Amino acid sequence: MKRKTRGEAEAEFTRAIIKFEKDFLGRGPVDARTFFLHDMILVRLQGILTPAEYKLAEKPEGKTLVKETRRQLFETSRPLLETIVRDVTGCKLISLHTDMSTKTGERIIVLTVDADLSNQFP
Repeated sequence: MKRKTRGEAEAEFTRAIIKFEKDFLGRGPVDARTFFLHDMILVRLQGILTPAEYKLAEKPEGKTLVKETRRQLFETSRPLLETIVRDVTGCKLISLHTDMSTKTGERIIVLTVDADLSNQFP
């Protein structure tokens, strides 16, 4: 069986995250990119907010509500993310970090894993 290249694995991870966003959070991003950096996976999602969330985020208390709701939903999905990381990279998920902008509708996800991905994919 042919080993995946870094680009193929990053693309597969991106597809899995898009599916996760659609299935678990109800809406997929407009654009998504994944980068493997040593023992980290960096994912940049654009266009993740609904029109209602943009409207809600116009006020400071609404912005806080949107960010906190999305953060809590994301954190409860850790088992699903562990499966995606394991299936695509063969690694164990160590930690996950995320933040989003209610102004641009962009989310950044940083996942740390138990191996150097530079050595996993040619």
